[in-house]
Amino acid sequence: MYTFIRGSVRPVTRDEAAASVGISRKLAAFHLDKLVDAGLLRSRYEAVGGIRKVGRTPKVYEPADTDFAVTIPPRRHGVLADILLDAVVAEGEGETARGAALRVAGARGEELGATERAALRPGRLGAERGLTLTETVLARQGFEPRRETPTCVRLRNCPFHPLAGKAPDLVCGINQAFLGGIVAGLQVPGVEAVLIDPAPGGCCVELRADQPGG
Repeated sequence: MYTFIRGSVRPVTRDEAAASVGISRKLAAFHLDKLVDAGLLRSRYEAVGGIRKVGRTPKVYEPADTDFAVTIPPRRHGVLADILLDAVVAEGEGETARGAALRVAGARGEELGATERAALRPGRLGAERGLTLTETVLARQGFEPRRETPTCVRLRNCPFHPLAGKAPDLVCGINQAFLGGIVAGLQVPGVEAVLIDPAPGGCCVELRADQPGG
């Protein structure tokens, strides 16, 4: 129904939406209103074709100005694209493209970490409690963190896959700089983002604490 409505040149009634997929009007209304709740459609009451008829004005639906994508496991290609675009724009004199990308990735991660810290107000962090906070932040970024030991977090998913397979040196470097920036922004002491040989489907970076505590 969503595809049908997007392809329509005018708002669509419940009857028209139901007919497009061969279901009842009642069931169509249920799903249409769910799409409105999700922000994918807009609805209002309007006479179809501008013609007023006797009875209640029908409810019509049209696409909202919303882009969406669903990927499992999560991917963050938009983050990678933004980093690379900013690197092209902000590349300094004498700076390589790779160097600019790593610098921007670190700054982007640090900005994200600082924003999370300001919102969560965790106070002074030790390495272990800092890793726990970092896990929470990374999970929201699509990394699927897993605590291997009290002082080591591995990431089961690379949000930049499969692009990392095309240019691993560049993309994995950006990933490491981005994650290191998040740790820096969160102000987690004694923790660093380290490049590793990932397991199939896993991430090329893990977070390690220099020492236990916190």
